[in-house]
Amino acid sequence: MNPSSRPTLAPVSKDTPEPELVLRAIGGDDAAFEAIMRRHNRLLFRTARSILKSEVEAEDALQEAYLKAWRVLGSFRFDARLSTWLVRIVANEALGRLRRSGAQVIPLDMAVNSLEPEVQAALTGDPVQEPEHIAVRAQLRKLMEARIDLLPEAFRTVFMLRAVEEMSVDEVAQALGIPEATVRTRFFRARSLLRESLASDIDVALGDAFAFDGARCDRIVAAVLTRRRAAAQAGPD
Repeated sequence: MNPSSRPTLAPVSKDTPEPELVLRAIGGDDAAFEAIMRRHNRLLFRTARSILKSEVEAEDALQEAYLKAWRVLGSFRFDARLSTWLVRIVANEALGRLRRSGAQVIPLDMAVNSLEPEVQAALTGDPVQEPEHIAVRAQLRKLMEARIDLLPEAFRTVFMLRAVEEMSVDEVAQALGIPEATVRTRFFRARSLLRESLASDIDVALGDAFAFDGARCDRIVAAVLTRRRAAAQAGPD
């Protein structure tokens, strides 16, 4: 077939089906992989953040994970969700960094009684009162993030994926490589630990936990694309 007679692919958009994005990215389409990153950035950043407890480290881990995913994208099997496949890659990258750092996880019960008076007041107040409710929500969000960070590692990532990102039990099990029963047990235990100190306020802050703004998304995408293009120009090792 004459190359000029081949059908022209439509530009990548927010409506481009994910299987098409994968196939185009495998073929070297930067715009397709950029769309994949933008669709999953928040989920994957939160996954890395839940393991590493550092936004800077989470960004670095996410960039490395994206580059790894791009190199092996041809091995992706379409019988699974792309998000699940990507979470597994990011989680493995973050866990590898955690093991290499020798970081210790602080048990939740060490900080249960260490709340500041201002935060205690915020937790017992009415969150819908004006004009204080915005400040209260900000405090609750920070408290929720701090409490999640204090969960044991095994519970923390499961809780982040199930409660914050609303992944199914099956998806979390596939992503982390653990049985579904283990996912349910860890999620239940994580919620119990958090409720001991947060009670009914747990649901108020979940939506705002570990905010992922547009600037961070743009920064991660730009860095991955730059590194990928530089690697392509350098050629194989």
